[in-house]
Amino acid sequence: MAIRIGLTGGIGSGKSVVSRLLEVMGIPVYISDIEARRLMVSDEGIRRKLTLLLGEEVYIGGNLNKPLLASYLFGSAEHAAQVNAIVHPRVKDDFRLWCSARSERPLVGMESAILLEAGFREEIDKVVMVYAPLDVRIQRIVSRDASSRELIEQRIRHQMDDEEKRKMADYVIVNDGNSPLISQVLTLISSLSENIDYLCGR
Repeated sequence: MAIRIGLTGGIGSGKSVVSRLLEVMGIPVYISDIEARRLMVSDEGIRRKLTLLLGEEVYIGGNLNKPLLASYLFGSAEHAAQVNAIVHPRVKDDFRLWCSARSERPLVGMESAILLEAGFREEIDKVVMVYAPLDVRIQRIVSRDASSRELIEQRIRHQMDDEEKRKMADYVIVNDGNSPLISQVLTLISSLSENIDYLCGR
């Protein structure tokens, strides 16, 4: 059975960069945001529940109305919890199937900004946090998404504080623009590989 790495970190921390590095090094990574969006379109149970919650306009021409969904999600913590209760159980099921199809791999990963908040901790063996200072994260998102600082800060407030995540992580990869990433990822893989027999016997 593969060791399951859970990659997390706040928006703008650089999780996707670390995921790509892992994949280049032969470690497949389940990108939960992408897979959740796929399931919200393809899974009939999710479609039915989201339609009951948000109305028929949540789907336009068979496609997800992303602006409407985002507006609802970021409207309040209660709204986010309602949507997450519909989507996250199916993402967990999908991840388990994905892992089963790759059981011969020594290491696999899951990338999720809300890994800990969403209750995915039980699905993985080790939490790896990608950490970057808040100002660095905000500047990255401003440059990437052309969003306002106010909107970005609002989105960040809806996520668990990075310092709290850091305390709960088994490993931390610093992505501040100065610390070399490749050497940190190689060290992570080396450390996990040393414990493969031990962890897989859990």
